[in-house]
Amino acid sequence: MTVDAHHHLWDLSVRDQDWIEEHSPLRRDFTVADLRPEAAAAGVDRTVLVQTVTVAEETPEFLALAAGHELIAGVVGWTDLTHPDIADELARLRELPGGRYLKGIRHQVQGEPDPQWLLRADVRRGLAAVADAGLVYDLVVLPHQLPACVKAAAALPELTFVLDHLGKPPVASGALEPWAGEVRALAALPHTVCKLSGMVTEADAGSWTVDDLRPYAEVVLNAFGPDRLMFGSDWPVCTLAATYGEVLDAAARLTDPADRTRIFETTATRVYGL
Repeated sequence: MTVDAHHHLWDLSVRDQDWIEEHSPLRRDFTVADLRPEAAAAGVDRTVLVQTVTVAEETPEFLALAAGHELIAGVVGWTDLTHPDIADELARLRELPGGRYLKGIRHQVQGEPDPQWLLRADVRRGLAAVADAGLVYDLVVLPHQLPACVKAAAALPELTFVLDHLGKPPVASGALEPWAGEVRALAALPHTVCKLSGMVTEADAGSWTVDDLRPYAEVVLNAFGPDRLMFGSDWPVCTLAATYGEVLDAAARLTDPADRTRIFETTATRVYGL
């Protein structure tokens, strides 16, 4: 079995995705019907659907999708971490149709102008509520925000933190530091996990090779190890640089055959409780 621990879906007739540029090939609907043949061709049996916008209505919609489609085994949704009643809101989401598929929460921290956003008292309170609910927290951040991730994770050892897209390293430039050092600091905390995802869109989209990705994959492989690393396609965002199959093939070529069951199945199954 293969688990894709990170993909998205959207329907522009329901809601605009304002982060998508006007003439981007991503500016169309991407549905379960679009994903299913891509996943089947790549041998993917289960997926984790991840939030795209900071809109409260999206998470219930995603939970309903999971309830209606066997392919989607879990949802990482959004809710306002800073809301005083976040614990009640998480409980409410759990009671909705498909609520049992809620596995984690994510916020677009990469869009926050304050690099210390994760360390705010109201955010920390919200993260503690996520932990109390038995959920995990996905980190979508830029490299300069990694130091705050390390501090936030150190302060909340009861919460599993999942680093999306390796923390978006500067693959196109070939630079490793200071990104690599900060990723190693995060990985030193045993309750942190990383997704082997998002690399192709950080590379030179028109001419990337697996060797371009290798130094970054090796950093997280060595830092987290296969028991704390999971594959994610980042479909359909990945299609800006590669097909679904090409992304999975690249990840396979970057990993040792002895580690693949863990990276492509068991880590995600364990961390998200699939």
